[in-house]
Amino acid sequence: MPIESATRAVGVLAILSTLATTGCASTDSDIRSDSAPAATTTPTITAQATAVTRPTPTVDPYAGQPLIDRLEWTENADGPRLMVHPTRAGRDTTYPGSDLRAWQEIRTADPAADTPGMWDQFRCHWEWARLIAPDKPTWNLEPWRPPVGYDATVDAACNPGGPER
Repeated sequence: MPIESATRAVGVLAILSTLATTGCASTDSDIRSDSAPAATTTPTITAQATAVTRPTPTVDPYAGQPLIDRLEWTENADGPRLMVHPTRAGRDTTYPGSDLRAWQEIRTADPAADTPGMWDQFRCHWEWARLIAPDKPTWNLEPWRPPVGYDATVDAACNPGGPER
């Protein structure tokens, strides 16, 4: 279900954010050999998932600008790969419907990209990869990946049928 995937993703982002900001290392005073042993305690971890939201503009700040710079077909061990090179506008826009506009740019540039599995992979990159890896050079879409639906594509980190290589 979409809500479960979104909730899971928010929880993962909250955990990663906490780890990134607090780290796992101890301070020097915690590891000195001349200090008394620390009392044994059971830490209590309280995690509160908060949704990461971007403001929704009422006017498209990137109207008339391309969201996709170019497409490039390559081949790897698994088969063909369409490398989607987004523009800065494509990386930054939060305007409603911009995902459909970007997909239309891709379909216009290469009608072969218009498959259900590739749409789900693209949408996954648009919704999640832009948040998690905003400067990833390309979003790779592979027609050989199974069309498992959007939720399963998100659960597979945008790569159903096996990891990206």
